[in-house]
Parts: sequence; structure tokens; C-alpha cells
Amino acid sequence: MSALISDEVTSADMANLPLPESYRGAVVRDDEVDMFEGMTTAEKDPAKSIHLQDIPTPEPGLGEVLVAVMASAVNYNTVWSAIFEPLPTFAFLRRYGRTSELAARHDQPFHVIGSDMSGVVLRTGPGVTHWRPGDRVVAHCLSVELEAPDGHNDTMLDPAQRIWGFETNYGGLAELALVKANQLMPKPEHLSWEEAAASGLVNSTAYRQLVSGNGGGMKQGDNVLIWGAAGGLGSYATQLVLNGGGVPVCVVSNERRAEQVRSMGADLVIDRSAEGYRFWKDEHTQDPGEWKRFGARIRELTGGEDVDIVFEHPGRETFGASVYVTRKGGSIITCASTSGYMHEYDNRYLWMSLKRIIGSHFANYREAWEANRLIAKGRIHPTLSEVYPLTETGQAARDVHRNAHSGKVGVLCLAPEEGLGVRDHELRARHETAINRFRNR
Repeated sequence: MSALISDEVTSADMANLPLPESYRGAVVRDDEVDMFEGMTTAEKDPAKSIHLQDIPTPEPGLGEVLVAVMASAVNYNTVWSAIFEPLPTFAFLRRYGRTSELAARHDQPFHVIGSDMSGVVLRTGPGVTHWRPGDRVVAHCLSVELEAPDGHNDTMLDPAQRIWGFETNYGGLAELALVKANQLMPKPEHLSWEEAAASGLVNSTAYRQLVSGNGGGMKQGDNVLIWGAAGGLGSYATQLVLNGGGVPVCVVSNERRAEQVRSMGADLVIDRSAEGYRFWKDEHTQDPGEWKRFGARIRELTGGEDVDIVFEHPGRETFGASVYVTRKGGSIITCASTSGYMHEYDNRYLWMSLKRIIGSHFANYREAWEANRLIAKGRIHPTLSEVYPLTETGQAARDVHRNAHSGKVGVLCLAPEEGLGVRDHELRARHETAINRFRNR
């Protein structure tokens, strides 16, 4: 452990460290995919399906890197993996395993989950030249092959694009992780291991969705409606809007979360529970009257303006309202559907007002790198609520599933305690107040 965090250990020293035959990882198991059969989504408990077990250490192949994971984090795809929805992830692993001899290693009766991590490079495979053992890194979760022409303008369009730790094996909720070299980015050195691990997936997703030309292309002065603005994804979206000169209209579920987004600098906040919005009369019927009441509330906050961009991720529950409240010519940018995939909306409010619905999924390497650069500069800060040890990954996933968190839920892997890993103490000191505020304790 001391070699992994020491400033005096050289790349050669790190390369000469013996690799363990196995390591501990948080897994779901193929023989348990039916364990929640007959239960509703809400009844399924990730703490019952996530196990900690020993994993044989894989050797990095062509273009791959083996990383000692100091810390990781839980995303909603961790929950999906653990409750086997919308389908067990072993289907992804089997499909991937059929593509090549190297990929066949991912088709196992266990799935090491997790799509975030910070750590130290241990080994590099053939063809890796940019990274060396000892480098302190974070990972984004886009795994691509780039053998088809489709992805060379935007790697998210690569037909072989997968999400590491969700559609591939050997993910980040473990003591070691196997990644492609082009997933790695420099660790922000003013952050601890757990802080640095929190941002990869959600910050990059929010960056593409809002800032990139592949998403909303947000400009200064844009009004942006952000659902779940205090959550793991929304808290980064709120920061990106503020940092880019936009005006966030933050939707939260209670007063405590309203105070959290106000502490980020957001002034326009809607507590949807306190104001009693119910966009569905019943399971099958939406209530346009509630859309109109919601839109009127937005205009009250913005001084009479509709929103230019909607940052959409709840899906079915909110989508009809999102389409309605967007200004003429505005955009609804959608990623994920945590309340349901079958979206319904009144198309009159889309086609007649020239609005656009744009699908957005994670980010390409360039977008992820730029999002990480904002973190490294101290312009965007990690949002963490609880931090658990690796042995309690199931409880961490349960928190996310039950929406008992604000910001991200972190997991310590090889790091023995919180607060380790900071090297740039000067930058840390300049942003200490903001970093602590965003911890959401």
C-alpha cells in the first residue's frame, strides 16, 4: 500500500511490484439473476445481490492498463446491474466475449461492476505508450474498439461502444481494474482519492449533455431546467450551467436539497414536493394542467422566460412536462430514464414549436477529458454524500437505489481511509471551502 501512495516510488519500482494472483471485487453472479423474480423494482435490494469475492487477476492485453484502484463510486448503472434490470448484464458480457479472444476473458459467471475509479497504474499492455506504472489516474467509462469508421468523428457512435463496468467486466468497484489506455485521464491532484473517483461518469455525462455541440451547446444566459439538481448527475449539471454563464432552474425533492443547490450558487429553485406537482393523474393519464402550472412557476422565477434547455434524466414521470415547458426552438436533452423508459408527450408542443429532443449518452474521450480538466482547475467540484468501504458496496448501491443520497456515493477500495491522495495543497487550500461545501454531508 505504501508504494502505491508514495511520491518517491519510481515507475520502474512500480513495474517491478509483484502482481497478486487475485484481488477483491464487488460482483453480481450469473446464477442469481432470478433472485428478485416477481418483485417490483422498488422492492429489489442491491445489498442482497452484490457480493465481495476474490477475482483472478487479468493480464493487460493490447492497449490495456491494469490499475490499482484507490477509490470508486456508485452510479445508477451499478443499481441496474445489481437488480438485473432492464436485463442481466451477463447478456452484455456474453455478447462482448464473442467478439475476440481478448474480449472472451470478460465472459465470466461473475461481473465485477463499477464505472468510476481513481488509482495508480500498475501494468501496461502492448502498444500503450502514453501511460506508465506509477501514474496517478482517473478513468472515464467509455470502452471503444474504433475498428469501424462510424466512431472516428464521435466515439460515442462507434458500433462497438460499451460502458466499462456495466457492459464489460473488471470494473472499478474493486481493488484492481482493467481498462483501455484511452479511458485514462490525469488525477486532479488537489483532490483525495474518493473525491477524484466521484466525477468521471456523471461529470462527463453532464458535460456532453449540456456543453458539447453533441448535446445542448449551452451558451451564456441560457435558462436550463435541471431535474434532480442535487443528485449525482444534477449536481454537476448545476455547476456546469453556473460555470458557463447559464441560469439553472433547479428542481429538487425537498427543502434540504433546495438548500444544497442554493449553496452551489443557484438562485432559482423549485421544491416539487412542497409545491405538489403531480404530472400523472394515474398510471396511464398525464395532467396537462400540471404542466401549465409548472411552466408558469418557471416563468415566475425567470422573469417571464421559458427554459432554453431541459436537462432530462428522470424519463417517463417528467418527460411530458419537459417538452411542454421548453421555449420555442429549445432543446430537451435526454439521458437515462430512471422513472421509466416509455416516454409520453404531446407532440403538438414539439413539432409546432420547433423544439428538439436530443439523445445523449455518456461522452467521448475529448468531452470526458475537458470535463476532467474543469475538475483539475477547481472550476467544478466533486459532490459526495457518504463514503463506504469496499466491503459495504451493497449498502452504497442501496442508498442510490432508494434515493437516500445527495451527490455521489463513494467507495474506498485500496485507500485505507478518506482524505488521502492530495498532492497540490496550494490549489486545495484555495478551494477548500467549496470542496467541503460540495461534500453534502
